[in-house]
Amino acid sequence: MQISPSIEIPDSEIELNAIRAQGAGGQNVNKVSSAIHLRFNINASSLPEEYKEKLRGLADRRINNDDVIIIKAQRFRSQDKNREDALSRLQALIIAAGFSPKKRMPTRPSKSAKKKRLEGKTRRGELKTMRSRVEQ
Repeated sequence: MQISPSIEIPDSEIELNAIRAQGAGGQNVNKVSSAIHLRFNINASSLPEEYKEKLRGLADRRINNDDVIIIKAQRFRSQDKNREDALSRLQALIIAAGFSPKKRMPTRPSKSAKKKRLEGKTRRGELKTMRSRVEQ
């Protein structure tokens, strides 16, 4: 599975098991093991240490105390589609963990922006004083 141009996870590190799906579906649910149970051990994987740390730090209920990601895919009636769904969800989780937001560069308002703001405040104040009662 390709995570980025330089990072790839071999299929041997991902454990896929077919299980029976829950819920509605009639006879198909009772007879066919169409749901997929995916297990991925973060510690035993070939991911870079940076990705492993970020995955461990996620507050995600799919990651248990043993640092194993468990994904259950049963959205579709077909086992193949559920397998693709589980793998794409794992890929999305790892990509999201590897993403780091750009640091914000603090900026200051320009002199003209400050001047414009103060002039607007002055104009507004004058308008409000014009609304008050006129003294006789």
